[in-house]
Amino acid sequence: MTDAVIREARPGDEDAIFDLVQQLGHAFTPDRAAYDVTIAEYFAGAHPTVLLLVVDDGSPRLGGYALTTIVPLLATNGPSAQLQEIAVDEAARGRNYGTLLVRAVEAACEERGVTQLTVASRRAGGFYDRLGFSDAAEYMRRFFPPDRGAARVLP
Repeated sequence: MTDAVIREARPGDEDAIFDLVQQLGHAFTPDRAAYDVTIAEYFAGAHPTVLLLVVDDGSPRLGGYALTTIVPLLATNGPSAQLQEIAVDEAARGRNYGTLLVRAVEAACEERGVTQLTVASRRAGGFYDRLGFSDAAEYMRRFFPPDRGAARVLP
């Protein structure tokens, strides 16, 4: 094990995080301009998120990141969290960084009174099984065209 630590992301981390975002297997090609808007919103507190990084004093690069959203749901008797993204740098795999990130996400959720943490695990089910997660649902998604106008919600 190295001297890895987990910390919250902060302004100045944008480029290093984007490098990791590009390593995720995406349905979308990461767009730097859209990324810059979103990460600025995260740092400004505009969205209920926890963005954690694993850093290693022995490396100039980030080892990985985990992005978790937290929202109150009607059926969970309190806030519910979704581990939306987790990425470990290709050069840092095998160093237990994924486990460190998940455990840090769990601790952040407990600090915030979260009642459940969910994760889409189709490609990494065995990893989450080893960390104590249980299979609860099938993950499905739908894509919307980027030029689609804003939806209106009727009263």
